[in-house]
Amino acid sequence: MQDKILEILRRKNEYASGEEISESLKISRQALWKHIQELRDSGYDIVAVPHLGYQLAASPDKLLPAEIKHNLGTKLIAKNISFFDAVPSTNDVALNMGIEGAPEGTVVVAETQTKGKGRLGRSWSSPKHKGIYFSLILRPKISPAQSPVITLLVSSSICEAIKEVCGVEAKIKWPNDILLQNKKLGGILTEISAETDRVHFLVIGVGLNVNNEKNLSLPQAISLKEVTQEHVSRLNLMQEILRRIEQDYLTFQKEGSSAVINRWREYNSTLGKRVKVTSDNGHLEGIAVDIDSDGGLLIRNDAGLIRKVMAGDVTHCR
Repeated sequence: MQDKILEILRRKNEYASGEEISESLKISRQALWKHIQELRDSGYDIVAVPHLGYQLAASPDKLLPAEIKHNLGTKLIAKNISFFDAVPSTNDVALNMGIEGAPEGTVVVAETQTKGKGRLGRSWSSPKHKGIYFSLILRPKISPAQSPVITLLVSSSICEAIKEVCGVEAKIKWPNDILLQNKKLGGILTEISAETDRVHFLVIGVGLNVNNEKNLSLPQAISLKEVTQEHVSRLNLMQEILRRIEQDYLTFQKEGSSAVINRWREYNSTLGKRVKVTSDNGHLEGIAVDIDSDGGLLIRNDAGLIRKVMAGDVTHCR
């Protein structure tokens, strides 16, 4: 109901009378007033003038569902959005929702995470109202072996969105780090529910440093505000990321992984470099030569043999 009230207020260039809104939505004036108060509590600046009605003066700097959906224009992604002011981990919430049958494209977004997760059991710092923290549920008809391609897809989509909104070109360190000026801007954590031969669903968690202050960042981290020297609209960037993910995901469904791999190569910072990969299988060092169709990193070791790595902690050797 509150989304519908906001839609009416946005359509009006002037005041919308309470009677008009109530009749349009078939609710009482008392119920309308209650919804208006709840919207104000969420941060919306709604002016009320006797005999004129209500006017939306300003929207809050929050990633609220109504704000994300407004003029988003997607057909699949973010039709369902769950918002939390604070949550331990958006990925944990999305995993539970996926098990319960949440539709593909469902987004879980939070203003902060108290136990944000990174790869390999690491934590992810999520200062409130500073970054973008969300998880996306996808249900691609692929085998579990192909799931790393979705991580590459989302990382490329994020770089495209950053370039469009902020005018800076981020890079990707395989498999999931978003870099700017060789420092970590963000990361992706993909978790999977699958059987041996098919994926039930994927949860793709995204964390981005947007308006973080320099003195609050770790030495190896960076934010978009540090680079652009101005406040970045988290809402505009979030919307563009979702649009790009949908566009690239639909392309993947039609054309397969080759389109994803080619786009990823445009933004990668790993290929051609000497790297060291640490995984459960030990250490591997050599030149990163390419990505295969399943998203695995191909490394030529010092003996000239090509080894394929599907997961691990990658260090760019100097």
